[in-house]
Amino acid sequence: MSASTMHADERPIDAALVRRLLAAQFPRWAELPIERFASSGTVNALFRLGDDLAVRLPRIAGGAGDVEREHHWLPRLAPALPVAIPAVLGKGAPGDGFPWPWTVHRWLDGENPREGRVAWPGALAADLVEFIVALRAIEPADGPPAYRGGPLWEVDEETRTAIGLLRGPAGTAGTAGTAGTVDTVAATAAWEEALAAPGWDGPPVWVHSDLMPGNLLVADGRLSAVIDFGTAGVGDPACDLIPAWNLLPASVRGDFRAALGVDDATWARGRGWALSMALIQLPYYRETNPAMAANARHVIHEVLSQRNA
Repeated sequence: MSASTMHADERPIDAALVRRLLAAQFPRWAELPIERFASSGTVNALFRLGDDLAVRLPRIAGGAGDVEREHHWLPRLAPALPVAIPAVLGKGAPGDGFPWPWTVHRWLDGENPREGRVAWPGALAADLVEFIVALRAIEPADGPPAYRGGPLWEVDEETRTAIGLLRGPAGTAGTAGTAGTVDTVAATAAWEEALAAPGWDGPPVWVHSDLMPGNLLVADGRLSAVIDFGTAGVGDPACDLIPAWNLLPASVRGDFRAALGVDDATWARGRGWALSMALIQLPYYRETNPAMAANARHVIHEVLSQRNA
């Protein structure tokens, strides 16, 4: 893989390709300035188109199905949500050697929040609660299964494989703050505790299921938009608790939980999702996506510190 790619099976995508696709399918936008937008996103390549538009193309085959999902569901979800979400203005077809559908969105202003650098943590926690509550309140009938809406055991094998990859030399355990290793004994114990938590026995609800900092936009310290709904659907609400560890500081974690009325089992599963995602992301992205790897280290540290507190 080159330094600019993250996946072995990633398609080459550049501004010239975007220009050709637009010229063939959306000529009204084809002469607008095109600039690749630096992003920690792992599934899609993003290009800013003029001042008001964005072009989003799947990097890998696994992201192709997200285009149809977002095209169908985003207009239905948007009216019920308290912050902006992407508005699809055009759904492109495969062409010019590019094999998958792609989209033109309205550009959303804002910046991604950073773990450890949240200006107004209490306010941001409240904004996230408002979004999660509003999303959960949407009628779940006919909603697709969320990517992380099922039980934790579905990712047990992948999580344990990642723990193995994070062991230090000769199987020794490192610490969460080192570049390549984590305390795999503590991580395994924390993961097994999450697996032991009772499963969700309530009705399925709408969840985003990927509330990573890279999928949130803030303006003046407040949540202004949530993006990337390719994993959204209905299922266990635990997966939308992950901002408690990947973004919010410990000082407001309890307030976040209380405002959502989360019971012990759901909180344990949410912590498990945050840990599993981080453990899987760190060995995969540590060389190709520094922002993702840094956030994964942060999550592992937060989860294991909380466990030992």
